[in-house]
Amino acid sequence: MEIRTGRLRFGPDNGRLLLRTGRTGVGSTAGHDLTIEVTDWSVQVNVPETGPADATATARIGLGSLAVRTGTGGARPLTGKDRGEIEKNARRTLDVDRHPTATFESTRAATGDGVATISGVLTLHGVAAPIDVEVRELTPDRYRATTVVTQSAYGIKPYSAFFGALKVRDDVEVEIEVDLGG
Repeated sequence: MEIRTGRLRFGPDNGRLLLRTGRTGVGSTAGHDLTIEVTDWSVQVNVPETGPADATATARIGLGSLAVRTGTGGARPLTGKDRGEIEKNARRTLDVDRHPTATFESTRAATGDGVATISGVLTLHGVAAPIDVEVRELTPDRYRATTVVTQSAYGIKPYSAFFGALKVRDDVEVEIEVDLGG
């Protein structure tokens, strides 16, 4: 993977940050697997001349900017009203009034076999915990970073409804795709 040196900045102007949730529980057929876009976020990567092993990355994610984009499965199609309720429930579950942002600070970067792994600390819901992010080059100047955030590791109780019969899975898939060519 060819990684250019210098300071790289990205956010909604040249990329997308998506959260993918799943459902579990005996009532899971009533709910939806969701794709939620974060519309307020930024990432800065500094890659020195010494190479990617000395790179640093920081990110800021505005948790009040969650927008439900798609919902698959479920007993009925997702409506605009459903989207609004889901966004409201997500803000309440994440306690956005007290914890409006999540941050990431890298501690180490390693490359090999076409993948860069950026290790660091994610602070979410007032809890800081280690996490690894895998970065792959899709095409020249187009990259995808992925990780999984386990909500309970950050003191978050995943959303549930119908007396716990429908639950959001504890693991949330996170994907950032950026295009640095523009």
